[in-house]
Amino acid sequence: MFSNDLYASMDHSLMPEGSLGREACDYLLDTVQRSILFWDVIRQRGTNYIAHINDDQPPVLVFDYDTILDAREFDRPTNYSLVKIKNRRLSQAAGDKQGDADDLQETESPYKRPLVIIDPRAGHGPGIGGSKELSEIGMALNQGHPVYFVMFFTYPMPGQTLADVKNAEIRFLEEVRRRHPKAAKPVVIGNCQGGWASAILSADRPDLVGPLVLNGAPLSYWSGVDGKNPMRYKGGLLGGVWLNSLMSDMSNGMFDGANLVWNMEMLNPANTYWKKEYNLYAKVDTEKDRYLNFERWWGGFFWMTKEEIHRIVDGLFIGNQLVRGTFEMADGSRIDLKNIEGPVVVFASEGDNITPPQQALNWIPQVYDSVDEIRRQKQVVVYIVHPKIGHLGIFVASSIAQKETKEIIGSVEMLEYLSPGLYELIIDEEPNKNGNNDYKVRFEPREMEDILALDDGFDDEEPFGHVQALSELMDRYYNAYLSPFVQSLSSEYTREIFRLLHPLRVQRYGFSDLNPGMVGVKTLAPYVVENRKEAPSTNMFRKMESAVAESVENMWNLYRDLRDMGQEIMFQGIYHNPVVHHLFPDPGTTPEREAEKAKAKAQQAISQKADRAALVAKLESGDYGEALIRMLLAVIGADGSIDEKEMKHAETIIRERRRLQKMKPSELKAIVVEQSRILQTDFDGAIKALPKMMSRKVDRKRAFALAESVSTADGELHENEARVLDQIKAALAL
Repeated sequence: MFSNDLYASMDHSLMPEGSLGREACDYLLDTVQRSILFWDVIRQRGTNYIAHINDDQPPVLVFDYDTILDAREFDRPTNYSLVKIKNRRLSQAAGDKQGDADDLQETESPYKRPLVIIDPRAGHGPGIGGSKELSEIGMALNQGHPVYFVMFFTYPMPGQTLADVKNAEIRFLEEVRRRHPKAAKPVVIGNCQGGWASAILSADRPDLVGPLVLNGAPLSYWSGVDGKNPMRYKGGLLGGVWLNSLMSDMSNGMFDGANLVWNMEMLNPANTYWKKEYNLYAKVDTEKDRYLNFERWWGGFFWMTKEEIHRIVDGLFIGNQLVRGTFEMADGSRIDLKNIEGPVVVFASEGDNITPPQQALNWIPQVYDSVDEIRRQKQVVVYIVHPKIGHLGIFVASSIAQKETKEIIGSVEMLEYLSPGLYELIIDEEPNKNGNNDYKVRFEPREMEDILALDDGFDDEEPFGHVQALSELMDRYYNAYLSPFVQSLSSEYTREIFRLLHPLRVQRYGFSDLNPGMVGVKTLAPYVVENRKEAPSTNMFRKMESAVAESVENMWNLYRDLRDMGQEIMFQGIYHNPVVHHLFPDPGTTPEREAEKAKAKAQQAISQKADRAALVAKLESGDYGEALIRMLLAVIGADGSIDEKEMKHAETIIRERRRLQKMKPSELKAIVVEQSRILQTDFDGAIKALPKMMSRKVDRKRAFALAESVSTADGELHENEARVLDQIKAALAL
């Protein structure tokens, strides 16, 4: 039936090439074969799912690793561990030498900054940040960084809390610092949920974290654009956090991560119910491996304790407490994002429907009153917004890894030498000498208005405070009256029943080798592959199929749009109601909270005046080293853009100065930050004060020549750079 020989032996004289009958026969054979191959891939997905579970769902990393710390053995155990990724190039070098692990360690630079990746624990398992060679881990290894990975196991430890997880990760970072005493503080990359976990970690222990990279990470949970970001309304329409408590109680105190995955899948029903599977069916000859590799991660469902999911939903998604500065953990620590000391890079995308740019970026204007406050905090915040990549693509797509991820990791050393402030990272394609595309990186200074322009204002966030109040009330009632009853009916058996009956699991094991009905597909598939005859894309019926598939997808999208519109109208109808406002006042606008905000604002005004006075007093302080750094910074920022080539050239100049060479990196960075702040406070005064810092004419000439060389490091001298050079030259009387 499926043999090419049989097909070739048929008399096609009545159906010449291109005739309707011939195309119909070609399509019929093709679609029958594709159907068998499609269902065989679905069978393999289910069988792989079972094998993955039986193997305790290991991370989907393609890199080898060694376990460094296992938090399951801590005094307050958690289901986390710290592993070190093996660099295959170093392993090969060690093998060539026939050496041992000590030989390998010697080939790794002790001065290279380590990098720690924290993957999301939001229903799925760990490893997506290193599931292919072209990934975050791959890019970091290519640039010589020692790479560590924070992984976790399927089930949490009994009594595990969010604070326990944070404290375990603190111990991980302490161990990384201990293993790399000569290197700078590690870069921490947080993907999605791992992003806000990394931000909490950085705010609680800023002494352990260097540059912080947040990829598709939500920090401002109420933000979004009306008519575009419907996921934020779910909590209000479901009555708040009590439903998570109910689901945890039904599973004997554990929350099934498959429920979180289900929520994500329902965001785009066209993809869930049609597009993903149709894409496999239409391209079954080439899509099999990619589909199965992704499904291995997507179908690995991990659990949380009731306390963990309750604190996450109540404190973050419904309470929005991170940006409000009121997020407290079980160990008593209160998280203030202003405590983050290292540079922060935020990577968002317009195509992300799970963490839209507003949720990734609005924490910046909500935590800091202005860019001037960022500068006073001596903080560097950088953001980059991709025009179309989806949520998972931010930390999975190979195209992103080879461009944005590569350049972000390649720029981490430069971040700490940027003048404090807010920047947008711009990556331009630049053909190199070999005709291949390379990338030119620059940092464009930005104002808060640039971030606010991505949103439609904060007025639409006002109802969410009333959602929080209602959620707290509903949760109290549930815990007082219903929770004890539900818990009395729950056990390990009920949890197992709910686990097995979850739709996302049924659709996997239901079409695995456990199902006798799949035997026929498994038997026929190899024969079909051997005798495959694909209808060409020009086939009339293939074109009709594509058109029908597109129509089905459009119908699902129409359903999604109508559903989202209805939910938004319902949400606004409920929570814009003055009666609801009166019954459930926003806990964040209480008189005590408003008094606390007013006090903080008054203290900030005093601090602002004191900061300016202190910087003005230092206008003439310092010697040749400080003056040189001030001049270089003035020239680099003159054209309104911080160019990577100019920064690297300036860094080379600074490190060649004898006095500056003796400084610790932290001392040098402190001088750079101080001189940056002096220039930001009184640029003209800072330039006029240069002669007081360099009395010898030979020093002035040498410093000016170095400043000139930096101005042309990017291949051109901009008008503003020339103007600043003239201003410096006049001040130095050269």
